[in-house]
Amino acid sequence: MTVVDPADDSAPGARTASGGARSRQPSRLRRLARLLPTPAGTPFTFGYGVILLSTALYTDFGDQTTVDRLLRESSTDAAHLAEQPLFVLVASALWIAGGIYSFYGVAFLLVVTALERRVGGARAAGVFLLGHVLATLATELPVAGAVAMGRLPAASMHRLDYGISFGLMACVGALSGLLRPRWKWPLLGAAGAMCAQDLIELVDPLASWGHPIALLTGLACVPLVRDAAGRKSAGAGQGAGRGAALSADRAVPLPLFPPWLPRQYAPARAPQEGAAGGMAFRGVGEEPFDGGRAEPVGRAPVESEAPRHVTGVDDGLHHAHGGEAGPVGMAPRVPGAVPRPRTPDGAGQQRRRDADALQTG
Repeated sequence: MTVVDPADDSAPGARTASGGARSRQPSRLRRLARLLPTPAGTPFTFGYGVILLSTALYTDFGDQTTVDRLLRESSTDAAHLAEQPLFVLVASALWIAGGIYSFYGVAFLLVVTALERRVGGARAAGVFLLGHVLATLATELPVAGAVAMGRLPAASMHRLDYGISFGLMACVGALSGLLRPRWKWPLLGAAGAMCAQDLIELVDPLASWGHPIALLTGLACVPLVRDAAGRKSAGAGQGAGRGAALSADRAVPLPLFPPWLPRQYAPARAPQEGAAGGMAFRGVGEEPFDGGRAEPVGRAPVESEAPRHVTGVDDGLHHAHGGEAGPVGMAPRVPGAVPRPRTPDGAGQQRRRDADALQTG
């Protein structure tokens, strides 16, 4: 009896088990790698993530006086929105509230990467920007109106407001419409609980109302991104099918002419009938088909017709020089010597027979 040591890698069973474990490990690594952005697969998330990482590092380790000044100049408060709205709407989305240790940075990488892989970089950027802009305007414009009516002090026009949380919430709402139910409802539940907690505590009224508005904006974009995801998956499937067809064509090339249409030739410089009734010319040097007959280009060769005899036409009809006229539709036969075996007397008797044939004609 043979005893196999489980710790011995040379045993067949051990090699099979270790090979299966090694094959499963790369697949798990590939799945984990798809959760993170890549320059080729998710260029929007990757490029935007590099910018956010740079600003977050500068926020934590840079000069605090300069950081405070940059944050105030990038704030989307009511005063800045009235003076330079486009600049502050873009600049405020380049910072992460809380710096490099903020939860929003990790959530941005996971959520926006998953959304971009399904709908593409342009649509993912559109959802993020739409949520960021709409939620910002929906929370700041009422503040400006309240200050104008005297219900809020003038200092409310200069509140510090920046970060990516509004755009991130919009991407969460859009992504939830593309996930399976087992992932969709936990994601929506976590986002809804966060919004409810903000509304209950109401520490910052601007952010507390802006997050639910951004989440609803992302949910409103679900029909648009769902159609885009369907078209992207269908295009990937068609691309795979086209690749298989091309590989099959390269492996087994198709014939130049269909099997039911024999190859046709035409004599040099012979006009041919085109597809629309016109004349087409073939090149010089091509061989004729059978016996020098030219066939119409693009059509099957025409079989020769049998002689057609018409009653009353070829009966008694003779050629002017003694040759008998052929049937209608055929060229007249030229009178000549009848091919017969030569007799021992030589060519003299053959010439006499030819003369007799001419006289009788």
